[in-house]
Amino acid sequence: MKFPYGRNVFLTGGSSGIGLATAELLAKSGYSVYAGSRNPQADVLTFPGGGAIRPIKVDVCDLTSVGSAADSLPDDIGIVVHCAGLGIACPGEEYPPEAVARQMRTNFDGVLIVNSRFLPRLRKRGGGLCIVIGSVAGVFPVPFQSHYSASKAALDSYAAALRMELHGSGVKVSLVMPGDTSTGFTASRTYDVEETSPYYEACLHAVRKMENDEVNGRAPGSVAKEILRICGRESPPLRRVIGFEYKLLVFMRRLLPNRLIEYILRKMYTNR
Repeated sequence: MKFPYGRNVFLTGGSSGIGLATAELLAKSGYSVYAGSRNPQADVLTFPGGGAIRPIKVDVCDLTSVGSAADSLPDDIGIVVHCAGLGIACPGEEYPPEAVARQMRTNFDGVLIVNSRFLPRLRKRGGGLCIVIGSVAGVFPVPFQSHYSASKAALDSYAAALRMELHGSGVKVSLVMPGDTSTGFTASRTYDVEETSPYYEACLHAVRKMENDEVNGRAPGSVAKEILRICGRESPPLRRVIGFEYKLLVFMRRLLPNRLIEYILRKMYTNR
């Protein structure tokens, strides 16, 4: 096992889903994982080989909270993994301000806030790795997930630009793009559409179809395994899509006409 960025990791969203699976796998592989979440467990978990999960209380939406967490951690954090995220179901035409702000603040702003405190430390130590959890939805926007898809597309552009900005600093950036994954994320999604909306029934139909795909999707451990592989690479990829079928879809995205892609997605989720 190689540790080109050291053994100390700061990870967000560490109490459930992909974040928890990643924290566990990294710790079992010898990393000391500082697992940030709003409601962390009290106990430190240790593993044979010296790895550990050390819960840290942090709200990625709050600059003061992130700053306090950063100040409490060792100076030699070498890897930052962004797993915190949430989803809303909502027609693109409608604007529930609190729900949209909450989603963008968590999914996008949260990554920027954490990086503003941790990337200077990685540069100062002469190198490190930043892994951002994006989504295939950032490439294939899903009906009635327009706000969520937009937040993940924003992360794609951000990660690509950030990687170029950090070139030569020793700090690497990778975007991991899962597809349907079976986690608690599905149950925590909020439906921010009123029953009086002309899109109400269509929204329910589309998102329930998507949620069924998620529940029957890949285990979060499949994403964690890819993150572990990236942590061991001195030259990590910019983007890594999880799952052969999704890699194939992303590849076909370059070849198929936009109208055909739109038609397929529309039929999958709206029957229109």
